[in-house]
Amino acid sequence: MKSVSKIVPAVCLAFTLALAAVPAAAQQQPAPQAPSPGAIAAAKEILQLKNAAGMYANAVPAIVDKVKTTLIGQNLNYQKDLNELAPVIAKQLAGREQEIGEGMVGVYAGEFTEQELKDLVTFYKSPLGQKLIANEPKAINLSVQVMNDWARNFSEVVASAFRAEMKKRGKEI
Repeated sequence: MKSVSKIVPAVCLAFTLALAAVPAAAQQQPAPQAPSPGAIAAAKEILQLKNAAGMYANAVPAIVDKVKTTLIGQNLNYQKDLNELAPVIAKQLAGREQEIGEGMVGVYAGEFTEQELKDLVTFYKSPLGQKLIANEPKAINLSVQVMNDWARNFSEVVASAFRAEMKKRGKEI
């Protein structure tokens, strides 16, 4: 608890300083307009077509389990109680993952015009759009694998460079 009491004032100070650094002109810009009902409907349709709900379907039980595990680590004597309470709490909070979907709708409706969203719906319903929806998860996973493989290999290059430079200094690592 002591660490939180030290962090909160620092975060508040950093936030205050950041706001003070924003130019006055930027602070006086009009607030963005709320998305139209048509934009919201199109954003919902896009997320439905892309099965976005599948990404967060298990968010509530996963977070309940993660918090339970953290609490058990901090309170070993309460392990039995926390294990018993986890399914109860998960049931109480079931459905809250829908808030993620609502937030995603807001993001899409805020980033694209209503017409752009309607065009995206048309695209995602097209054969190429359907192929993209079907193959994009695999392409993303393979891309992440490429990045991870590159990082692992490049780490060896970096480590070799460190070893070579340290050897020049007469130190073996």
